[in-house]
Amino acid sequence: MSIKIVNKLKKILVTGGLGFIGSHTVVELQNEGFEVVIIDNLSNAEEKVLHGIEAITGQKPIFENLDLREKEAVRAFFKKYNDIAGVIHFAASKAVGESVENPLLYYENNINALVYILQELQSKPGADFIFSSSCTVYGQAEKMPITEDASIQLAASPYGNTKQIGEEIIRDVAKVSNINAILLRYFNPIGAHPSAEIGELPIGVPQNLVPFITQTGIGMRKELSVFGSDYPTPDGTCIRDYIHVVDLAKAHVVALKRLIDKKNETAVEVFNVGTGKGSSVLEVIRSFEKVSGQKLPYKLVERRDGDVIEAYADTQKANSVLGWKAQSTLDEAIESAWKWEKKIRS
Repeated sequence: MSIKIVNKLKKILVTGGLGFIGSHTVVELQNEGFEVVIIDNLSNAEEKVLHGIEAITGQKPIFENLDLREKEAVRAFFKKYNDIAGVIHFAASKAVGESVENPLLYYENNINALVYILQELQSKPGADFIFSSSCTVYGQAEKMPITEDASIQLAASPYGNTKQIGEEIIRDVAKVSNINAILLRYFNPIGAHPSAEIGELPIGVPQNLVPFITQTGIGMRKELSVFGSDYPTPDGTCIRDYIHVVDLAKAHVVALKRLIDKKNETAVEVFNVGTGKGSSVLEVIRSFEKVSGQKLPYKLVERRDGDVIEAYADTQKANSVLGWKAQSTLDEAIESAWKWEKKIRS
């Protein structure tokens, strides 16, 4: 109880807080007693997510609908909320394939917004910043599992490049300001809150595997296209580290507390957030078939530009330094995603 009273004094900004990972993180923050302000421009989210968050936590977060690409709007926000103690920055475009097709959208959205937020934070006496980074910064890593010390390869997509550039910007700013930051390089978030009050709500055709699987399972899509079946993997399909979104959300809260408690060893720290286990696309399909009890129609098609062969995390640093570890299995994550899909289509 005393922890909640202390945290209640901390007002945390969550950008992109109505999105998939953002909304689950808001839930975990509120469960820990933080006061949350959400910024979201609703480009890939819906305002009704606020009701889901309130249903779970009993509290509706403050919501500001603004576009972080508008510099003056960002400046006005920080004048209005001058007691922001920390920022968790999710707001970004995030589809690898789309970034290859429309790179300038990704550079504008992912870089400009970050710069405008940091410009406001660096004028504060102290600010804690959690950056939503990605395993894509590693490109096709030379060996598995991927550690935080793995070399940063040439980005395989504009999306990956924006995350690399974002990390570099944060490091440069931290050298000359009071900003302390943790870069969370997470792997592939899937699933939904066990209450099925919030989950992944892709607008249009899903760019990620699991929502496309569940939409196909529910009958919205004719079949799933599996991009590439000739990769040098056991079954020929890409391998990824799929982490339950609630586990990922909890990692953000742990990282934020580390900065608040001034336990960080350097101004900028980096942690991989994953399960440490790789699963192929066909293994994810089999998991869905297992938990749903139905066959999934799919076809094998050509490889997709920007996809790496395999990527899964070495999580030892997050486990030991943050004291955080993923708890849910692939089946549990897929089952929660399927429960969510059935609820929103009912």
